[in-house]
Amino acid sequence: MTLLSIQNLSLSIHKTEILKDVSLTVESGEIVAVTGESGSGKSMTAMTVMQLLPELAQTRGSVVLDGTDLLKLSESEMCRVRGQSVGMVFQEPMTALNPVKTIGDQVAETILIHDAMPKDKAYARAREVLDRVGLPAERFPLTRFPHELSGGQRQRVVIAMAIALRPKLLIADEPTTALDVTTQAQILDLLKELVAEFGMGLLMITHDLAVVADMADRITVMRYGEVVETGPTRQLLANMQHPYTRALFEASGHLVDLPPAPAPKPLLEVRDVVRDYRLPRTKLFAPPGHFRAVKGVSFTLNRGERLGLVGESGCGKSTLTRALLGLEPIQGGEILLDGQPVLSEGKPNLAVRRKMQVVFQDPFGSFNPRHRVDRLITEPFHLLDNPPTGAEREKAIGEALTAVGLKPSDAKKYIHEFSGGQRQRIAIARALIIRPELILFDEAVSALDVSVRAQILDLLAELCRAYNLTYLFISHDLSVVRTVTDRVLVMKSGEIVEQGETEQVFSNPQHPYTQTLIAAAPQLPDLDELKRSLTDA
Repeated sequence: MTLLSIQNLSLSIHKTEILKDVSLTVESGEIVAVTGESGSGKSMTAMTVMQLLPELAQTRGSVVLDGTDLLKLSESEMCRVRGQSVGMVFQEPMTALNPVKTIGDQVAETILIHDAMPKDKAYARAREVLDRVGLPAERFPLTRFPHELSGGQRQRVVIAMAIALRPKLLIADEPTTALDVTTQAQILDLLKELVAEFGMGLLMITHDLAVVADMADRITVMRYGEVVETGPTRQLLANMQHPYTRALFEASGHLVDLPPAPAPKPLLEVRDVVRDYRLPRTKLFAPPGHFRAVKGVSFTLNRGERLGLVGESGCGKSTLTRALLGLEPIQGGEILLDGQPVLSEGKPNLAVRRKMQVVFQDPFGSFNPRHRVDRLITEPFHLLDNPPTGAEREKAIGEALTAVGLKPSDAKKYIHEFSGGQRQRIAIARALIIRPELILFDEAVSALDVSVRAQILDLLAELCRAYNLTYLFISHDLSVVRTVTDRVLVMKSGEIVEQGETEQVFSNPQHPYTQTLIAAAPQLPDLDELKRSLTDA
């Protein structure tokens, strides 16, 4: 018997049609992936199953879970379904968790709110499911708080909450987007194990075909609120019928045509940099301890070169980035840009600092939503001794927006009027506007759809040709780093464990850690090989 059956589901909000005759099914013990770009209706389909919709939302069709049409249930009846029959894993674990409650309280809350068992047994079950998701008691007691855990560990807590009552259906909405490759592989393996162990159905929402190519039993492709293609994973990938599915597949493995790097000439020199953090005292009169986040890191970035920096969360990438920008002091070594120190007497050297700009991961969170684009992208002007004004300022704004594929007229709009990809283009325009010598891209494309990501990466290649860009590209996405960098640094536990030409490092990794990272990265299947295997079968 089919566990979840969505038939001819349509959804409108304020008379705007969001979903159009969506149909899909999930069997017990089956993994079904729903893929597509932002705005395709993936998450709204999941939210309709959970009945977590705006007040004015109107639905037609049916969403039948184990014989019960969820669209016909009242809110109180749905409260009994959520958590007990359907569990949900959200994309961002930190916002899905309560920061002032312990992980034990939050997992047990799911059980207690349904009166499924007494309090002592609820906490025993909480301990059991946390152990099951890879958070053993000796390292992760129930008294831990979310801020004491890494991103991957928080996501395991969210999964524990979702499976505490052994629901029949588990919905995972982009559960690995913000995670590094090894953590992502662990979470995906965990989800597969839980489906096999408990026999639950898994509805996996994702925009990346590479993530689900080896995981899902069936794939449903959505675009503009409609299902454009569906079928068993191997058959669908081997014989993609819809142009949109083929475009998604190509964007997932998109290769960028970078111009050749110029002759080596040092621009950024990092020599034996050390960054320590003070730890709280363990006893009243004991001396405070120190944690060394960056341990004697050295490398050189040449002018016109594109350098990648990869590693797992917590390896020291972001700490090193803040030190390079002069935002944090260092306890040893030196950082030179064009021969001048970035830090002078422990403080940022502004004459050097204005030669660097940064593009952040979240294109919306890095802007003030109350200001128009013209003010946002001219923020770096405060670093200049004589910032342009009047017509010269307007010209600089127009040139920066045109360079990233936008129009000068976009300068008068607010940031909420743009898509995620357009916002990231605006962030790049802000970084370019004072023509810096170095740009740091900190996970600049990890929050974007595969097709939008491909467009931004192509934009970087175009800017390299036009402006002879020099950049440090920090990312956990190895496929992106491989295509947009000339050389790569691999960082682990505050140290550079391997470095070299990008293709050489990826093709023939020497360090075991690099080998582990590359092995964990999701890979798109070889279509020719896939077709041959299906023909032989």
